[in-house]
Amino acid sequence: MKAVRIHAYGDRSVLQFEDAPKPAIAPDEALVRVVAAAVNPIDWKIRQGHLKTMVPYVFPLTLGWDFSGVIEALGSEVSGLAVGDAVFSRPDIRRDGSYAEYVAVRAVEIARKPKTISHIEAASIPLVGITAWETIVSVGNLVAGQKALIHAASGGVGSLAVQIAKSRGAHVVATTSSANIELVRSLGADQVIDYRNQRFTDKVKDVDVVVDTVGGDVQASSWSVLRRGGILVSTVSVPSIERAAALGVRSAFVLISPNAAVLDQLAGLVDAGKLRPLIGGEFALRNVADAHALSESGRTVGKIVLYVGQP
Repeated sequence: MKAVRIHAYGDRSVLQFEDAPKPAIAPDEALVRVVAAAVNPIDWKIRQGHLKTMVPYVFPLTLGWDFSGVIEALGSEVSGLAVGDAVFSRPDIRRDGSYAEYVAVRAVEIARKPKTISHIEAASIPLVGITAWETIVSVGNLVAGQKALIHAASGGVGSLAVQIAKSRGAHVVATTSSANIELVRSLGADQVIDYRNQRFTDKVKDVDVVVDTVGGDVQASSWSVLRRGGILVSTVSVPSIERAAALGVRSAFVLISPNAAVLDQLAGLVDAGKLRPLIGGEFALRNVADAHALSESGRTVGKIVLYVGQP
């Protein structure tokens, strides 16, 4: 099979589009023929070696941990899935990933692909979708009638968080650049703040849940807009527990794991017309270096996706 692998840590030049052996599967695993794989910042951070002290990767390493595809084979212990099922997943990042024509995945990490969108769109959802769900639902416990402030609302996590929050009946305030204001409104945001020309601290208050995907000064300023008892949930840096206690609010940091149950929930929202992914770039698998360059620029709207195989 064809795959994109790295044989050492480094810049984009270490990405090699090459032949690789088709993975073997364990009794509790599925072999999935990959149709599309998404690019996430974690991919190039791993490529650059930022996680080498946390995860002992073995080279050559296949990158990419978001995909949509079709089940090719199943291990003897797998039930509830069938060969030919269209599925999507964010699998374990400690294993070889989905920049390849085939990937071996634990069956418990797989969910059925939403029926109403393409594999390209489905591949864009898992990592950011699980992250957005965790911030809004699992940790934020956002309910109808509450107010959410979602930063970087045109990004991968932010764009889904806006829609998930809206689906739960919340009042949604979002920050983005002026170029993306109408886009973010179309996702369901009730109030959109142009962060380049407006201070969100002057425009919103009494927020129940802040979703911070930016960190730094944005996180520091977000404390002031929370109501007493509200929560600041970050996906980029751990908010100060001491600061939260002093202000009478709460804080949390979200770091996700594979979660097929959440993917099932997200698929339901997609097929109900309440969630749509944003695609900000599409590349052939062999052009993955260009996809990484775009991701590293930090200037994407939504997600970057790779074409890997035929549906």
